[in-house]
Amino acid sequence: MSHRYRALVERLREALTLQRYNPVVVHNYCRNADYFLSYLVEQKIVLEAVTPTIVSNYLRFAVRQFRKRHGRAPARDWISIPRSGIHGLLKLVLKRWPPEPVAATAGDLLCREVCDQYQTWLREERGLAAASIYALMWEARHFCAWYVGHSGMASFMDLNVRDVDVYMNMRATGLTRRSLKDVAERLRSLLKHLLRTGRIATDLAPHVIAPLLYAYEGIPSALRSDQIAAILEAVRKDRSPIGLRDYAILQLLATYGLRSGEIGRLRLDDIDWRADILNIRLSKSGARSQMPLLEPVGEALIDYLRHGRPETDVREIFVRTRAPYVPMVRIYSEVRGRMEAAGILLNGKRGPHVFRHARAVSLLRASVPRKVIGDVLGHRSTESTVPYLKLATEDLRAIALEIPGQEVRS
Repeated sequence: MSHRYRALVERLREALTLQRYNPVVVHNYCRNADYFLSYLVEQKIVLEAVTPTIVSNYLRFAVRQFRKRHGRAPARDWISIPRSGIHGLLKLVLKRWPPEPVAATAGDLLCREVCDQYQTWLREERGLAAASIYALMWEARHFCAWYVGHSGMASFMDLNVRDVDVYMNMRATGLTRRSLKDVAERLRSLLKHLLRTGRIATDLAPHVIAPLLYAYEGIPSALRSDQIAAILEAVRKDRSPIGLRDYAILQLLATYGLRSGEIGRLRLDDIDWRADILNIRLSKSGARSQMPLLEPVGEALIDYLRHGRPETDVREIFVRTRAPYVPMVRIYSEVRGRMEAAGILLNGKRGPHVFRHARAVSLLRASVPRKVIGDVLGHRSTESTVPYLKLATEDLRAIALEIPGQEVRS
């Protein structure tokens, strides 16, 4: 192998070590990256020309070599080790990995061009949040690919109302009314962009039919206080690094009703230990809010920081428990898993937001004014708090209604 390729493997080793990967993992990743580079030399393939297909061919070759050496097939998850080592090397060395798929047809080129232009407009002109752009772009890519395949056209000029109806009917399968309305709103946004950029001649956005949703319809899922206590008690017994992390997250959810993104963005500098203040950056308004650092939350955070959090330069409080130690972007699966492990099953949503709903209910039942509840939950408008009023359904049972015209007989 060339001196350059040996140097690349050493670069990978240094990068993985810097990210505090386990030494055994570092060794395995680098060894497999070394094998892959030797394979490229034998096949006379330069590293810059590597494609996902070439990587797949090598992995099949690696499985055959394993069978020759050991006389048996490798374990089902064995392939993840060489794959991860190779991908780690390629992400380190190449400017972009994995590369964008090559556009095979004029329709593919059209889709890519439209979506790239649309994404730039959403980000630079409208200034939308990353999560909003992600949702809009998913729908845009899905619709563009569907239309090109459905019509066989390399232009949107013939797009019509019937095409929009067919697409919406196709998307409606298995979706709730709320989700279908979201699809309609995202599709309208794309159609307006196509009109604005001259790719269609008629405004089709008004023809996207979505189900009507009435204000505050449906009752959100919420946890009872005894259910929250059961979840916290079950997680508190888990003294592993994951258990300490999850317990601190659940304490934040149960105590303050924070959004998952607000927890993910919490940084070490946001805790004022001397003043017992927790600084929150609100997800939707971007404003800052100060909360009193209550004792159960503070103790859970200290326990995690001392005994559960890996050594890392990342400033966010909650990070992955395995290298690379990057901030936790989502906590949905962790929260749902802890709820199920505690035997708490809800009919509706089962993620972090049910703790937020429960916090709202507890404040409502304590006769806290709606404006104060909105401030605690980080709502920009008091109207945002109204849906939570439906959650206090048990309180209605204590209200006796007098029915006119009815006489009580002795």
